[in-house]
Amino acid sequence: MSRTMMAAFLPGNSTVELKTVPVPVPGHGEVLIEVKASTICGSDIRAIYHEHLGKGPEGYQGVIAGHEPSGQIVETGPGCRRFETGDRVIVYHISGCGVCNDCRRGYMISCTSAEYRRAYGWQRDGGMAEYLLAEEKDLILLPDSLTYLDGAQVACGFGTVYEALQKVGINGDDAVLITGLGPVGLAAGALCRKMGAEKIIGIDIFAERRDIALRLNLCDSVFTAGSDNVEQVRGLTGGHGVERAIDCSANAEARATAIRATRKWGKMVMVGEGGSVTFNPSPDIIHDQKTIYGSWVTSTWLMEELVERLVRWNLHPEDIVTHRFPLEQADEAYELMSSGSCGKVAVCPGAE
Repeated sequence: MSRTMMAAFLPGNSTVELKTVPVPVPGHGEVLIEVKASTICGSDIRAIYHEHLGKGPEGYQGVIAGHEPSGQIVETGPGCRRFETGDRVIVYHISGCGVCNDCRRGYMISCTSAEYRRAYGWQRDGGMAEYLLAEEKDLILLPDSLTYLDGAQVACGFGTVYEALQKVGINGDDAVLITGLGPVGLAAGALCRKMGAEKIIGIDIFAERRDIALRLNLCDSVFTAGSDNVEQVRGLTGGHGVERAIDCSANAEARATAIRATRKWGKMVMVGEGGSVTFNPSPDIIHDQKTIYGSWVTSTWLMEELVERLVRWNLHPEDIVTHRFPLEQADEAYELMSSGSCGKVAVCPGAE
């Protein structure tokens, strides 16, 4: 193995810098992963790619980009207990302290340690490189029946949605509204379909994403984002609205639509990061006895459960990947993802 590698960095001016850097050496409890697939998250575009806007957990520290990687272990450091060379793995994208209450629950996303919480691609080197150094405790086994592109989307994409859907519950009684049909919204449609939702309705501003949702049978009906969306949704649900709504848009109008298009006693969950929303508590929430949930990423235990479900359901997150790029063309990949006129965009440093 060469002891140098190519890696992508985000300087914050809507470009990507490719650099040659040393291949890291795994220490105690660490593994070196040959990256096979690394997908681009909307949070990278929102808080890093155009400008370095994030603070705290979203503060970008000039590290190798990418927090949605999967690959194969090529070296292990001393002290590893479960994983070994040759294992195919997914990386949970936040490395927590491991001993605070949230980490012990598997929610390293909410790790309370300012010293030890470091997210891949934000405060520690991420997956937009030929190799990635990861802690063994952050790994989930990737079954042979799932591709590396499937695995790359488990933690931050499909896992984020799976966590949210567990909070509101989805079954065959439910009509579901998804506002925002980017990669996370498309993942919501795919999971709601497998969980038995009776009707799935999607809303997005981009025709390309509405077309993907219909072509892959992730939504039964889609609407262009607009002021008449609430009435359109009620028109498909006997005038009542949906039992469950999932906002993946982070858009103020779309969030208000999700709240108002949810029927009496219904539940909605906010997943999309950033933005704001304005609503009237009494008519929009209190009088109709609605419940609003917030859901931030996922836990390692539900992520592991999701992998099992993906195999059982024969569901492949790779299906929503519309574009693949080699690492040398990472700049083009980020530019396309920032345009919004696509599904999921992947960078594949190593062939499967």
